[in-house]
Amino acid sequence: MIRPKPAPARLDPLSYESLRRQILRRDGWRCQSCGTMTNLEVHHREFRSHSGADAEENLIRCAWTVTGEPTSCGNDSVHHAHACA
Repeated sequence: MIRPKPAPARLDPLSYESLRRQILRRDGWRCQSCGTMTNLEVHHREFRSHSGADAEENLIRCAWTVTGEPTSCGNDSVHHAHACA
């Protein structure tokens, strides 16, 4: 019998905020797709629900377009993939 992988444990809010800030510094406060420094968010490359971890290697900085859609972050596997405006 094949069993689904359990979802990775989430970091507590303070630890996640610290990791989020680390990602922002790592990526130079720029969108990894278009290079903008505005409307930035940190996203998981792989969904948490698909066993994506709250880990540095699974997080990337993305910019949100003026229409409220996230950019693709230069990676087709990033959820909500859209082109930079």
